[in-house]
Amino acid sequence: MAARHGDEDGPGSGSGPASHLTSPASASDPAPAPAPAPAPASEGSVSGGSASERSGTTITLDDVRSAQKTLSGISRLTALEGSRYLSGLVGAPVHFKCENLQRTGSFKLRGGYVRIAGLSPEERAAGVVAASAGNHAQGVALAASLLGVRSTVFMPEGAPLPKIAATRDYGAEVRLCGQIVDETMRAAKEYAERTGAVFIHPFDHPDIIAGQGTVGLEILEQCPEVRTVVVGIGGGGLAAGIAVAVKSLRPDVRVVGVQAEGAAAYPPSLAAGRPVTIDAPVTMADGIKVGRPGDVPFQIIENLVDEVRTVTEDELSSALLLCLERAKLVVEPAGASPVAALLSAPESFEGPVVAVLSGGNVDPLLMQRILRHGMAAAGRYLSLRLRLTDRPGALATLLAVLSTLDANVLDVSHVRTNPRLGLSEAEVELHLETKGPDHCEDVRGALRGAGYTVMA
Repeated sequence: MAARHGDEDGPGSGSGPASHLTSPASASDPAPAPAPAPAPASEGSVSGGSASERSGTTITLDDVRSAQKTLSGISRLTALEGSRYLSGLVGAPVHFKCENLQRTGSFKLRGGYVRIAGLSPEERAAGVVAASAGNHAQGVALAASLLGVRSTVFMPEGAPLPKIAATRDYGAEVRLCGQIVDETMRAAKEYAERTGAVFIHPFDHPDIIAGQGTVGLEILEQCPEVRTVVVGIGGGGLAAGIAVAVKSLRPDVRVVGVQAEGAAAYPPSLAAGRPVTIDAPVTMADGIKVGRPGDVPFQIIENLVDEVRTVTEDELSSALLLCLERAKLVVEPAGASPVAALLSAPESFEGPVVAVLSGGNVDPLLMQRILRHGMAAAGRYLSLRLRLTDRPGALATLLAVLSTLDANVLDVSHVRTNPRLGLSEAEVELHLETKGPDHCEDVRGALRGAGYTVMA
């Protein structure tokens, strides 16, 4: 089931010296010994004061380490995989931190478990409630189940069926409400007020951020020579947690956040010096489709994250395709956002680089559309509309021309009756498999040279 990638025991296998394969942690497993980091700062401190002082919050390295102990035997120490292709582009080692292989298929279990584990007995007895389109829903559902706490999860009515089914399988009662996550969030908060259940926010709480920060500790243990960490940003919980952990121990490491261009609330918020809301965020990366930064993570990101970049939809789809083809990793668009940033400007990153693949929960139908979009962006899939004279054999002649161009025809739509067509005209829509941007231009040029009117 697509929504459950990384759910069962055993992460994917690694390859090469950059791969740090680990088995799922168990309660009896010893904690991994931290690798020595070059030029470490004193623990809990970064240049200019402690991480908590600079972020303006009370989240400290000790909080993150406490969260790591809480998660022992619960979350996986996910693999660090090397990418030869991206290493070649960057000119330095590039590694993937594979949180897409985490239990429930994303990093969300970490923060959700730490948050619920910190509740009082009375709060646990009242149950918990969350709102999410997918990853947070599954993380909270499993965390609550493991802790013996009743959970209710509100999801949008249009949420992918595999994600709804997975959330129920993890033990939550699922209620479908609203068309967008904002509406679902309001419903969950109203339920919390009405029933006394504890609302588990997806990113705007210190315990959530401390839990997500354990990813940062693992990165420093697995790649002590790291110079840059690249992580996707939605509300900011993951990036904030990683920044606290990394900057506390290694203030020299650069932390770069990535947002989808159509859902980038952080750039205007950072410019304003406070969280601001953007209207109607639009992106295929639903995991980072958040219209307003969280108050708690914003303070941390403003002070500890070195830069926030944006990536386009084309860059996201190309990154997802690269993860699938080159790394053999199923990654959702939000999880591929760091890879998109590396692809868009590889020369601007100092290596070694660790890109956090935050999740792999992608609906199969969405994956199909994204892959087609990614192939088109890479010049390997070409859609054309053209007109030809409506006479016997005209379509066969067109196909013969295409065969000489070594373009593989995937689909043909032949329209002969349409008000926009002349009496002796027909319109053909073609979907072709091509070999790259240059080949696409060769195909268009050859068709025009053969006398066809190419309209797209």
